[in-house]
Amino acid sequence: MEAVLVFISLFVVIFGIFYLHYSTRNKERLALIEKGAEASIFFSAKAQKKTNVPIWKVLILNLSVLLMGIGAGVFIGSVLNAYTLIEEGVAFTGSIFLMAGLGLFIGFIQSKKLVENV
Repeated sequence: MEAVLVFISLFVVIFGIFYLHYSTRNKERLALIEKGAEASIFFSAKAQKKTNVPIWKVLILNLSVLLMGIGAGVFIGSVLNAYTLIEEGVAFTGSIFLMAGLGLFIGFIQSKKLVENV
């Protein structure tokens, strides 16, 4: 019963945050429109600048670097397990998460370069 209450309360909190965000944003925009402000102020300069890089290229780049990081983490975990006194669970889990995070960071940097060069 307690688990159900936790999930219901979590849903209510998330719904409340989104509702407040969108209703407040809508009221602010309506107030600015009534004062005669232009609609271009609602969009940032970055949002107006279109990139020509398809989203699938960025997703494949990030996914490939993430999977390479996980593979390297498994390899490093097995090396740590074989040649050190580190426990198997700690060696594998730590190295997989470390290398996956490093892979995501490298993928982010590469995606940023890909978008900037187009």
